[in-house]
Amino acid sequence: MSFSSKVKEELAKHYSAARHCQLAELAAIMNFCGQYGIDKEGNYIVGFQTENEVARRKGFTLLKKTYNIDTDVAISEEQMRAVFQKIGNLEEPVSNLLIKNSCCQRAFLRGAFLCIGSMSDPQKSYHLEFVCTDENKARQLQSVIQGFEIDAKIVLRKKYYVVYLKEGSGIVDLLNVCEAHVALMELENLRILKEMRNSINRRVNCEAANITKTVNAATRQIEDIEYIRDYYGFQNLPENLRQMAEVRLENPDAPLKELGEHLSPPVGKSGVNHRLRKLSELADRIRT
Repeated sequence: MSFSSKVKEELAKHYSAARHCQLAELAAIMNFCGQYGIDKEGNYIVGFQTENEVARRKGFTLLKKTYNIDTDVAISEEQMRAVFQKIGNLEEPVSNLLIKNSCCQRAFLRGAFLCIGSMSDPQKSYHLEFVCTDENKARQLQSVIQGFEIDAKIVLRKKYYVVYLKEGSGIVDLLNVCEAHVALMELENLRILKEMRNSINRRVNCEAANITKTVNAATRQIEDIEYIRDYYGFQNLPENLRQMAEVRLENPDAPLKELGEHLSPPVGKSGVNHRLRKLSELADRIRT
């Protein structure tokens, strides 16, 4: 099961105790995949036009809870009128009266994600989106998400308006708003592991770069010292540089601090670096 499916399964099991929140979630499901109609016998029906079984199951359960409407029976004109008066025209965004409270906005986002939401595998990337066929509905969805101080953007993809989040922290916040706490904890654990891996990789890369830099520097120093030995002679060097040259040749892999400890008297890293630089400058002068 994909991570997105896990989130939907968790949201499908979450039912608000308050009827106004149940109505807000039902309104979202109806708005994004619901339909009103009349069957061949002239009976009124309310249904859901989607292949998403999770959303359809949640929608019918909410109809039962809020209007005592069963899935397998036609409804009366009075029941249809009651649903329509509250849920409204499905071609328009959900009435702001239904989602004026923060708790109802959370329920609305749960219903929206069940119908038109999806997210990528967080082990690969962070991306959560809602795919809307109507711009006004997308704008409303974006506004509700931003009301929780979560940065949601809209992009036009072919004929669809896609409300999306790409930051891991924003997706975590949205899952928290929707009260998908199990999925949230799993995502947080994956984020921690991912950040630890990235941190270790950065450290390893940094250490590897430093080692390479040190090795390259030591190689150049030894080449310069050997050139001085062959074309100038150590006997012509001042005592401190002669000693430095000999110690470096005897310890080609040693770091600067260790080289300084082999000198007499011992010298710190900056002193060793200064002497090696003098030797390199001398080698350059001899070459020219």
